[in-house]
Amino acid sequence: MSLPKEPRQKMINLMYLVLTALLALNVSSEILNAFKTVKNSLDVSTGIASNKTSQLFQSFKKKMEDPSSREQAVIWNAKAEEARKFADQAYKFVDDLKKELIAESTPKGDTTYVIDDLNAATRLLVEPAPSGKGKGKDLLASLENFKKQILGIDSSITKEIGNSLPVDTRVPATASEGNKDWSAAYFRMTPTIAALTILSKFQNDIRNTEAQVVELCHKKIGEVIFTYDQFKVIANASSSYMMPGDEFTINAGIGAFSSQAQPSISIGGQGATLTPEGDYEVKTKAESNPGNYTKIVNISYRDQKTGEMKSQTKEIKYTVGSPAGLTVSTDATRVFYAGGIENPMSVTGSGGSEQIQLSIDGVGINKIDKGRGQFLITCSQPGTAIVRVTDLKSKATQEFKIPIKRVPSPVAMVNGKQGGDMTASQFKAAGGVSSKLVDFIFEGYSFKVVSFAMYFTGAGFEEKNEVVEVTGNAFNAEARKFMNRCTGGTTVVIGAIRVADQIGNVRDLEGNITFVLE
Repeated sequence: MSLPKEPRQKMINLMYLVLTALLALNVSSEILNAFKTVKNSLDVSTGIASNKTSQLFQSFKKKMEDPSSREQAVIWNAKAEEARKFADQAYKFVDDLKKELIAESTPKGDTTYVIDDLNAATRLLVEPAPSGKGKGKDLLASLENFKKQILGIDSSITKEIGNSLPVDTRVPATASEGNKDWSAAYFRMTPTIAALTILSKFQNDIRNTEAQVVELCHKKIGEVIFTYDQFKVIANASSSYMMPGDEFTINAGIGAFSSQAQPSISIGGQGATLTPEGDYEVKTKAESNPGNYTKIVNISYRDQKTGEMKSQTKEIKYTVGSPAGLTVSTDATRVFYAGGIENPMSVTGSGGSEQIQLSIDGVGINKIDKGRGQFLITCSQPGTAIVRVTDLKSKATQEFKIPIKRVPSPVAMVNGKQGGDMTASQFKAAGGVSSKLVDFIFEGYSFKVVSFAMYFTGAGFEEKNEVVEVTGNAFNAEARKFMNRCTGGTTVVIGAIRVADQIGNVRDLEGNITFVLE
């Protein structure tokens, strides 16, 4: 079996291998109950993979509506839809086998199947006619055909993830000498509950394969191959204002850089060296006397369209100022936080607060001047803020780079709990899913849950596990319908949780919260 990278799925598959080995020794009630647990975990994981795929298709829809990504989105959405169609067909085939196996294990006149029946799976999936139905060969053919269909959608699927697809049709390494046939290795003398667990494992492999392919197709929308045939000279200094003797850097290069352009660059008459980042730079020192200065950058390169050598000259202007005392302090943290938070900042200089001029560059940054050198800085998204402070009295200017971080993700809760044991009555009385920031420096900042999915299994849901998707943070009528069926022994998994911050930015929370009801 090919083990997936996701830790939870690794654990489930390892449990499956261990239980299969134990099965060969003894079919005790403890082992049968363990198979029930693994089967439920596989079903939960399958539901989560399906939800992830659904979210990717919602993103496909938005990208097809965006003119800038429509063309590529239409192409890759069609390939993703193929993967979904093939996965649905393969999943249904296995699901029909599960229903047939349950019927095969149900004695005439009864309504409940026998979980430790050792012959039903053998008759249905291993033994050929007339003593059995031999449908294991059909199952193997369906899985192999599914994998072939998936790899045939696009060559990039084979190249990038072909060797890591979860669907594996090899005979298990743990198979005994008498069970080297694929169907026999999995299903001969296997209790019904164990056979159902194995079939759930194949369904989980199918959905995870689908999710991998759809995610790859989604990623491909942003991958565009460019032919660089235009050139633009780029030259800039690390700072345009400095103190006497300060070291600064001048960077220069060709836009859309290609090694075939064969650039030759000099800055202020000094040859430039190539950095690992692809820039050419010269390190020098500022002049000893204050004033305005200029460095001349000469760049020669070969035009790849014509083959001719061309050259351009750029001027880098900068100012050397006089020393003065300027101090910038972010009062609450050493960073700014995005998401509408008012980040306090203080600025002092030699001429008093009225002699301070502050400017901040960056995407979505605003400042509120509270006077006396006090400012409130708000940022709409992560990145870097370039803070420039000028002392109007001394004309001194300093520049600072302050990182802008995303507010940490909150934790999801129901009735103030992040999962674990809860009485069925307490769970039924809950109003919905809430979110809370833990140990965040800015008190009062909040997130609101905008959607989530619920998975019901265990007691009350023996015949069929139920999944419901909820918009908003409150349990809706459909969720209440299933919650009313909950009792001691019911397991409820809440996942695919999305939250919005105070300015409306939406993010996905990692992981699930699981409640085992008492």
